[in-house]
Amino acid sequence: MKNMKIPKKKDKVIIFGVAQNAEVAFTNLTYDSPHKVVAFTVDKDWIPGPRFHDLPVIDFNVINTKFPPSKFKMFLPIGYSQVNRLRKEKYLQAKEKKYELISYVSSKAITFPDLSIGDNCYILENNVIQPYVKIGNNVILWSGNHIGHHTTISDHCFIASHVVISGSVTVGERCFFGVNSTIRDNIKIAKNCVIGAGAIITKDTVENGIYYGPRANVLKQTGDSKNLNKI
Repeated sequence: MKNMKIPKKKDKVIIFGVAQNAEVAFTNLTYDSPHKVVAFTVDKDWIPGPRFHDLPVIDFNVINTKFPPSKFKMFLPIGYSQVNRLRKEKYLQAKEKKYELISYVSSKAITFPDLSIGDNCYILENNVIQPYVKIGNNVILWSGNHIGHHTTISDHCFIASHVVISGSVTVGERCFFGVNSTIRDNIKIAKNCVIGAGAIITKDTVENGIYYGPRANVLKQTGDSKNLNKI
């Protein structure tokens, strides 16, 4: 990171978490945003020690007394545990504490000026987000996804890497998309769905549905190219 230019800092931000997601977020905000990370916070039982990346780690229950929301903002890059339920709970608790929640969009993501995005969104490098996309609150897009034009992603979703969501797709809240999953255009993904790694969705889903596959099939090997016509 020695060759990277650190942007001038403006807002002071507290990151929720002390695991790998929080560590990656710390690096993103430090080297690719106008935000200055000043502390970490987590529930008391999960505090590993007094400091993380040489910054204080504070009990989330009392964070607002030590770092008041009038002076500090917060970022919660929590993973997809319990189909995003934990991140939603902490998001709402942070809002109850009156914190302004920042969003991060990597400078290496491709976006357009009309992008609509909520708070506490985390969009990493190499995401391609086409025009007329709407992204709700508390949404994570890990690296290298394609989000097609006129698509709407509701609150509290997690999209892993190399997911293709085609144009005019509607995604309900608290959905999870595994690595390399693919969603056909004009599809409606109902809320609380789990789309497994490599799954291909060609029809509307049902609420709380878990979708996986397809698995690769093996054709009889003949040593020639005749079977290619069957694919």
